[in-house]
Amino acid sequence: MSHPNAELIARFYTAFAALDDAAIAECYGADAHFQDEVFLLRGRDQVAGMWRMLCATTRAKGRDAWSLTFSGVEADDRHGKACWEAHYRFSTTGRLVHNVIAAEFEFRDGRIVTHRDRFNFWRWSRQALGAPGWLLGGTPLLRRKVQAQAAANLRAFLGLPAGAADR
Repeated sequence: MSHPNAELIARFYTAFAALDDAAIAECYGADAHFQDEVFLLRGRDQVAGMWRMLCATTRAKGRDAWSLTFSGVEADDRHGKACWEAHYRFSTTGRLVHNVIAAEFEFRDGRIVTHRDRFNFWRWSRQALGAPGWLLGGTPLLRRKVQAQAAANLRAFLGLPAGAADR
């Protein structure tokens, strides 16, 4: 039998593949932290809110352009990791994206308390943004612009005042 935290990771990605944001939220502890190339979030409300927004946006664009696979799940009492790939339509441009992500986790009391996703931002930006991504995807300028827009989108989605959920 696999470790309970490996099962937690599998449950998380199975829920994400199904765009089940409620089941995703259940995987996180109250004091969870999430970070990737775009978001830096603190607390289950922000982390779960981001997944809720991404799931809602993906459902609105149509499940026909959505798939997620995961592999390489490993976990012990404190740490875990997995690889996952997502195929989706980027909401801002409508362009198709294939993102390859390496995830690292920390656990406490049967929940994810730290989740760090890493992916090649330039590769992502070329797919998601087209020419601007090709030209500027390797620069801090475009990364900051994407981070700021994502934070503003999350604030609006969650009904938060300016400055909340910012990097």
